[in-house]
Amino acid sequence: MKTNLFIGLAIASLVLVGCKTPTHVDKGPIKASTFSFLRPGPLPEAAYAEKRQEVHADIQEAITRNLAAKGLKQVAEGGDVTVAYMIIVGNNVSTSAINDYFGYGPDTLVLEDKAQKAYTEGPQRGYFEAGTLLIDIVNPRTQKVLARNNITKAVLRDPPANVRKAHIEEAVNEVLSHVSFKH
Repeated sequence: MKTNLFIGLAIASLVLVGCKTPTHVDKGPIKASTFSFLRPGPLPEAAYAEKRQEVHADIQEAITRNLAAKGLKQVAEGGDVTVAYMIIVGNNVSTSAINDYFGYGPDTLVLEDKAQKAYTEGPQRGYFEAGTLLIDIVNPRTQKVLARNNITKAVLRDPPANVRKAHIEEAVNEVLSHVSFKH
């Protein structure tokens, strides 16, 4: 129950501030003019997930604005590339992945473990909470990851909606700053 409460609170307040940890998969422009988000199957609604959809909407709006500025148009499905993203929240003890729009492959567990290691190593001694936003650009035909980048920051508690949106926008722009497209 404590883990579910922690996940719910972290999702409800996912505002990222602090340092970044970028990862880049491929270099060079990606040939695409449209994109679509990974489409999850039916998701059970957990009791702690009351703000989960708001956070997902904020992330998707920020990604859509960023990619539109790069010349990509969002389509409901069948885009030239698929955008998948995952949120990992953790503290000194545990880590949880919110992968509704990422998928359920072995990558998820490896990335969650990598985040936990990063959260627990270092000079911090007191209790803290961190959030990682990871975004993949995927070729939907081959499932090859064309670009992967992430950012890890401290999580703030219960920020106003406009502050949450601004920080999510900033995080998304930082994650996608290294991705370019050719049309």
